[in-house]
Amino acid sequence: MPNSLPRPHIANHYLRASICGAERLGARREVLLADAGVPTAWLDKPEQLITEEELTRLIKTVWRATRDEFMGLSTSRCKNGTFALMADYCLDSASLGAVLRKSARVYSIACNNVDIGLDESDDNRLVFFRLSLEDTSLDTDHMLQEFLLLMWQRFACWLVDQQIPFATTRFNYPSPPHVNEYRAMYPTELQFNAEVCGFSLHEKYLHLPVVRSEAELAVFLKEAPAYILHRPDIDDSLRNRVRTLLASQSLKDMPSLDELAQLLHMTPRSIGRKLQEEGTSLRKIKTSLRQEYAIKLMSTENLSVADVSERVGFSETASFCRAFKRWTGKSPSQWPG
Repeated sequence: MPNSLPRPHIANHYLRASICGAERLGARREVLLADAGVPTAWLDKPEQLITEEELTRLIKTVWRATRDEFMGLSTSRCKNGTFALMADYCLDSASLGAVLRKSARVYSIACNNVDIGLDESDDNRLVFFRLSLEDTSLDTDHMLQEFLLLMWQRFACWLVDQQIPFATTRFNYPSPPHVNEYRAMYPTELQFNAEVCGFSLHEKYLHLPVVRSEAELAVFLKEAPAYILHRPDIDDSLRNRVRTLLASQSLKDMPSLDELAQLLHMTPRSIGRKLQEEGTSLRKIKTSLRQEYAIKLMSTENLSVADVSERVGFSETASFCRAFKRWTGKSPSQWPG
């Protein structure tokens, strides 16, 4: 909305996470925050949310201070200008698939600490873009790993000028305390404790044409990382519509595919086909909702395992325990409250 003030919505966690690499290299936090126009006192106010603009200025400040696009969070520096070089190299590509392959080639050569590449499609016609830090010892808050995944997803959407319904975003570490931020940043199914980090999408999106011009790219790079940090306003994918509808239902008695088709005024076959194209299924969406609700109950409510199992729709507690360990890597009895 014109003339409206930016709304703070980003967790305070990212203030410390953004500057810790620069501090490790000798930069003073007071100077970094002052240069970005962020009050130092906010570091001691965990409830203080920040805006996209404030985080954009802070990351730019860290880039300048460290001369490193990896913000001092990697064992191998990524020289400032690497992303711009990659973007310019990829701009004349005919399709998104070519961009992903070319970008992987550039970063494989320029950055020693990144495992990156486009893997072949699986039985569901999904392709996986692998994007992992090989040594995460300096990225203790996962800030750099988060940013890399976000950067490639948002840049891909920008190049083809549409919101791509990525199927999953995977992380090779447990669900972090600020996981709610992940759900806002990545409008996909989230998978933690995976072998590698990356994201998957239906192979048909690899054929989307690149539509941006050199002039548009110049603006994108000048304002970076503003677009990367900006959250899409609307997710109009069928996956999101189904998730929203199911989330309003009891997890113990979620509608079947036929019942869902009636609610959405679609045929069951068209729902299944469209969800498959978006890299998911009704079963996966239901599982994701149960997983999120179970973790929330186990973390915030004083309930027995049997009570949680029953609330999220499991008929047997043993089945719930097996599922919970598959989701989190821990049994319910080991889960921190």
